[in-house]
Amino acid sequence: MSSNLPSTYAVILAGGSGQRFWPLSRDARPKQLLRLFDDKTLLEHTVERLEGFIPRENILVLTNRQQLDAVREVLPDFPAENIVAEPEKRDTAPAIALGIGWVAARDPEAMMMVLPSDHLINDHAGFQRTLLAACQAARDGTALVTIGIKPSWACPSYGYIERGALVGSGEVPVYEVSRFREKPDAELAEQFLAQGNFSWNAGMFFWSVPAVRRNLAAHCPELAGFIDALAETSDFAPAIKARFPLLTKLSIDYALMEKAPRVLNVEATFDWDDVGNWTSVGEHLMKDAAGNQHNCALSHHEAGNNLVFGETGQHIALLGVSDLIVIATKDALLVAHRSEAEKLKKLVDGLPKELR
Repeated sequence: MSSNLPSTYAVILAGGSGQRFWPLSRDARPKQLLRLFDDKTLLEHTVERLEGFIPRENILVLTNRQQLDAVREVLPDFPAENIVAEPEKRDTAPAIALGIGWVAARDPEAMMMVLPSDHLINDHAGFQRTLLAACQAARDGTALVTIGIKPSWACPSYGYIERGALVGSGEVPVYEVSRFREKPDAELAEQFLAQGNFSWNAGMFFWSVPAVRRNLAAHCPELAGFIDALAETSDFAPAIKARFPLLTKLSIDYALMEKAPRVLNVEATFDWDDVGNWTSVGEHLMKDAAGNQHNCALSHHEAGNNLVFGETGQHIALLGVSDLIVIATKDALLVAHRSEAEKLKKLVDGLPKELR
């Protein structure tokens, strides 16, 4: 599917830490560099989903120094100059500003999108159909655009977007955004679901370069100045190295999206999972009659509802245990209760440095 839009660019955010999927993930190998469901990483799948929609030379993969070599390794045929490492971690607003500057230096009138690299999306045609609707909604430069996921349950772990009036009722619905809502408690999430005009914030953004620069100039001059410097420089890398570490740590929602005068929300027409922890991975693995989810050879007796993931080719056997997460790698073994998956970061913080 061609975007039919002139000069369209994509910035893929591929940084982040490697704590939620320990021991498979490490600081230098976060979620997007893992092969969780097949022989390709989530980052590779993210790039593949854009094939036929955006030329590869118009895609920027933005990572950090610690993960740069691993990103280059999984994308060996990707243009080397299109993989850029942040010199320091400064949160999503500075990272996206770097991407805007990169695009603006190539075409100051371009359309662009910002996409995460670590989501699971299988419906490529539906994904591109939604991207096209989002680009078209942002094309006239009057609005910044997000993609929203229709909630399937009252999840308290996601940010929410409160939708207003319907402004586009084609194949992919487009709504005005009333406001962004922070991660709610369980009771408030239930209210959001019952109200029916809320979507999960998928962290995907679309805008024309002039529109986003205009909005940042009004609401975050520091980032606007950084973008101006990148757009005008003839030596990109030194400019990033000198200026990026000085930027204030801010999320893009706080720095821009919550303050912009007009934001639109396009409702996704594709399947989506942000794969937030090991229990999320289990939902996409094989499942036996006892409810054990696994990706490897497994034997069990009086054992059920366990999640087993093996990287080593070993046969794993379970006896008389339930509700466990068992993750086996070449140098570490995790055994945890399923209900404790969200606490994995606390465990990783106390591990020997060579295992982090």
